[in-house]
Amino acid sequence: MKSCYLTRPGLLCALGADTDTVAEALFAGQQQGLVLEQGWLAHDHNAAVRVGRVAATLPILPPAWQARASRNNRLLLAAVQQIMQEVERCKQRYPAHRIGVVLGTSTSGVDHAEWALEAHAAQGQLPEGFQFEQIDLGDPARFLADWLELTGPAYCISTACTSGSKALVSARNLVQSGMCDAVITGGVDTLCRLTLNGFTALESTTSELTNPLSLNRAGINIGEGAAVFILSAEPGAVQLLGAGESSDAYHISAPEPEGLGASAAMQAALRDAGLDETSIGYLNLHATATIKNDAMESKAVDRVFPHGVPVSGTKGMTGHALGAAGALEAAFCYLSLTDTQGRLPPHCWDGVADPALPALPLVQVGQQWRPGPRYAMSNSFAFGGNNLSLILGGGA
Repeated sequence: MKSCYLTRPGLLCALGADTDTVAEALFAGQQQGLVLEQGWLAHDHNAAVRVGRVAATLPILPPAWQARASRNNRLLLAAVQQIMQEVERCKQRYPAHRIGVVLGTSTSGVDHAEWALEAHAAQGQLPEGFQFEQIDLGDPARFLADWLELTGPAYCISTACTSGSKALVSARNLVQSGMCDAVITGGVDTLCRLTLNGFTALESTTSELTNPLSLNRAGINIGEGAAVFILSAEPGAVQLLGAGESSDAYHISAPEPEGLGASAAMQAALRDAGLDETSIGYLNLHATATIKNDAMESKAVDRVFPHGVPVSGTKGMTGHALGAAGALEAAFCYLSLTDTQGRLPPHCWDGVADPALPALPLVQVGQQWRPGPRYAMSNSFAFGGNNLSLILGGGA
């Protein structure tokens, strides 16, 4: 099978509006992007909700593209603009029909629909210019392919919190199968009332700073963001070495309590990469700071890594970006793998360990890679027992 490599990503999230800014904020453990906002919750518009907000000014699309100008597509375009030099080089090297676009999303332009339905309720009709296409889950990939004038396979994957990770795996499959020479891949999701109210109804959110693995953890801060790579067989700094997936189908929204599906995904990723657990030098946890997720993931990691591995949950800095989370966290692994100072992403929490959870070696600010080859794993777990682990290798 062809080896597949990733270019340096374009990304923006609550940590910053470009890759370099995000990297410095990530390694410093900054949480300033997790802000309190009102007006999100249907039952109480005055209630403050903590969200991971992208504060950047987003691109304005030309008039001819206004029917595609959802916030989600503009977030995506802001990430892609950061890697346009690599995109143009890719277009010069490969025919347009040999370049694919595969993205993960769970919201697409749902916020655009919320605005339109609000106008309909007040005025009795949908606003002029509203386009249903913007809220279709496949729109981000089609939009980007059209924008870049690419004619290869273009589609979105929407599997809740594994969407962004699955997009990278699907992109690898396209290259290894010979269907594409290169794929623009990653994830994008936007803050919207549907997801904030939904997770609040599940009693999974908190207005406090999200606090993964803590005895005091009380839930998620929902976030937004985009991360985009070019994946191809052209050798680069970081290789997508392995992927492991499982579907335990334990419950529609609750994880299997012992983390058996999560363990199976991590073990499958190790087999796919041809590595054993002692090779992994850093693990990015899913770590949502919900009671059940952190309990099962701690058990699963302790089971797969009996000798320990440095771990952190980066949602304490970004919020949970849902369909974009897996791609964002793969990007964080990329930044760490290639960091010339050897820094690892720290774990942000209150430092109060839950005695009911296995103790994991949590990364501190300033902690570095151990000497030797660098291999990172990143976990993503979603509703319905949908589990995925990625392994990336390479770096400085």
